[in-house]
Amino acid sequence: MRIVRYAVGGVRHYGEFEAGDARIARCEGDLFTGLAPTGHVDEVGDVVILPPLERPRVFGFAYNYASHVDETDRDVPEVPVCFMKPSTAVIGPGEAIVYPTDGELIHFEGELVVVIGKEARHVKPSEAQQYILGYTCGNDVSDRIVQRKESAFGTLLIGKGQDTFAPLGPVIATGLDPSGLSLTTRVNGTVKQSASTADLLLAVPDIVSYLSRHLTLLPGDAIMTGTPSGVGPILPGDEIEVEIEGIGVLRNPVVAESL
Repeated sequence: MRIVRYAVGGVRHYGEFEAGDARIARCEGDLFTGLAPTGHVDEVGDVVILPPLERPRVFGFAYNYASHVDETDRDVPEVPVCFMKPSTAVIGPGEAIVYPTDGELIHFEGELVVVIGKEARHVKPSEAQQYILGYTCGNDVSDRIVQRKESAFGTLLIGKGQDTFAPLGPVIATGLDPSGLSLTTRVNGTVKQSASTADLLLAVPDIVSYLSRHLTLLPGDAIMTGTPSGVGPILPGDEIEVEIEGIGVLRNPVVAESL
């Protein structure tokens, strides 16, 4: 399934994209206990596509592609480098990434995002798939100047967690094998990142296992798995596209902050 969260007349629904993505088969039920078609179909032009999850906890993994480690001139971490983004950082397809008034160097980072489907604790890698609902596209927007200053003192929040810095979408795709999906990021139509999730240093099952060893994962948690090489700056007026095989294209414009 390619599950989409959307609104019609202010009322929110989950549904499944039909072939061609022009129509959505509306569903009833709960995302985590099961969805069933209602028989009603909505035209995409009549709806607003929302973030696939409502205010999720967002976990991130840094330096999880060797190519990105190389471009940052760092060593491969001895342990996974994790961080969190506030739920208020999450936006959906078509929503604007806000470029802060004091921003100096804001970067995009296209990533595969894991969506947790049920509570998970002390999960073995071989069992991880049982706890995964599906996958979506993500953009780990980062303020590099702030990030570097924070990192020097062992913290990482404002550089990663500002409002609109976690675009997710457009769907949650179920039934995918995350071990070899193509990932492409474009800025204004120009390819900036092109990689495969086969190159993840810590694969998806190991990511889920690692986090669940130390904390309880909850239904609706989103895990950004890391970005490959090619990250770079964005500016107001740009349009960022993150495309992942089997999921679709997450597209967001960039606008200047208005106070």
